[in-house]
Amino acid sequence: MARKILVVDDEKPIVDLISFNLKKEGHEVIEAYDGETAYNMALSEKPDVILLDVMLPKMDGFTVCRKLREKISTPIIMITAKEEEVDKVLGLELGADDYMTKPFGIRELLARVKANLRRSEITETQADTQEAQDEMKIGDLAINFTRYEVSKNNQVIDLTLREFELLKFLANYSGQVFSREALLEKVWGYEYYGDMRTVDVTIRRLREKIENNAAEPEYILTKRGVGYYFKK
Repeated sequence: MARKILVVDDEKPIVDLISFNLKKEGHEVIEAYDGETAYNMALSEKPDVILLDVMLPKMDGFTVCRKLREKISTPIIMITAKEEEVDKVLGLELGADDYMTKPFGIRELLARVKANLRRSEITETQADTQEAQDEMKIGDLAINFTRYEVSKNNQVIDLTLREFELLKFLANYSGQVFSREALLEKVWGYEYYGDMRTVDVTIRRLREKIENNAAEPEYILTKRGVGYYFKK
């Protein structure tokens, strides 16, 4: 099914290349070359996925991502020419669902877009079919599937969509250990693509939000050399 993709980069040749390949896949593409335009288009055009470069005029990609996350949950894939870990971590912390580092292969980009579209479609289907009272309680945590809301001691915790999906998945399989590769496939929807650090960063952010002490987690635990699991 054709979906609308917002491509944001200040380099027109890159936008043209990405747009050409997305259109070949049958998608509708809208384009922006600066942060302010991207922000406004994201709100007015309601794209299904946003490809967002970091280095932009008028408003940088990090600021755009942060401001959009205050209003919409559309999947955002950050695109950066920088290799520094801090830039990748910052994007995820601001609410991006994923990041890619230039130069990247078009095949990989299309796979990332497809995976994020698939996760979004699954989320919409679940929201349509689950009843309002569907809720899981674990200790002092409550996970409401319809409202995509997590609370602790009756206080709502602000999670990104990806953080919620990861918590929900691990909680549904309490006690079962999942490798980073498995989590990328099950939660992010990647079979062959994706940086393992994406999982680590999201786990760390999730622990900081739901644990009493992120350094000594009670809910999301690590099985050394294997992966992560939710304590029964």
